[in-house]
Amino acid sequence: MSMFKDAGHLFRFAGLFLLAFLIFLVVRHFVVPKSFGQYGHYRGAAMGEIAAHPAKFAGHETCEGCHSDVADKKAKGKHAHVNCEACHGALFERLPVTDAPKPNLYERLVALVVPPPPPDTPLLRHAEDPTSVKPVLPDTTVLCARCHTASAAKPKGFPQVVPAEHSNGMPCDTCHQPHSPEMDAPPADTTAKAAGGAK
Repeated sequence: MSMFKDAGHLFRFAGLFLLAFLIFLVVRHFVVPKSFGQYGHYRGAAMGEIAAHPAKFAGHETCEGCHSDVADKKAKGKHAHVNCEACHGALFERLPVTDAPKPNLYERLVALVVPPPPPDTPLLRHAEDPTSVKPVLPDTTVLCARCHTASAAKPKGFPQVVPAEHSNGMPCDTCHQPHSPEMDAPPADTTAKAAGGAK
């Protein structure tokens, strides 16, 4: 027993460590959400909570229900696979919100720190009630440049321009129809010269 004669402080330290570990397990039991780790290193219940949020994007099908003429034109053009709200912004369709489960301690603490989302702007309600608000047409000078400004990072086949040189500040819809932006074919003699067929 003489080997443990001067080891009392080590036992006390080990006892404190064990007590701290037990307190940690108890606190963890109450703080960590029950669904944590269900699918991975996050709360499984978060999936349902996110799905229960009201939808901000109505989807192009909603737009096409009223704007079928524009949808037909878009379907034949280069922007056939660009969704309406990519340019016009989220026009909102509210989904029914399911009853949320009672929040646990962790979720109540998060609610104290994270501010609530801002209220929906009137523009977002266009899909629910089209007569209540008319969306403003986007400024094509700014909008088109977001995707079509020349950049070495973009694929070579992707249409790119230097906006200041290409349009001299004129809106893109002066020459291009945004829903089907390809310009009319050039005259035959211009095409022939470009191909090297005419001198």
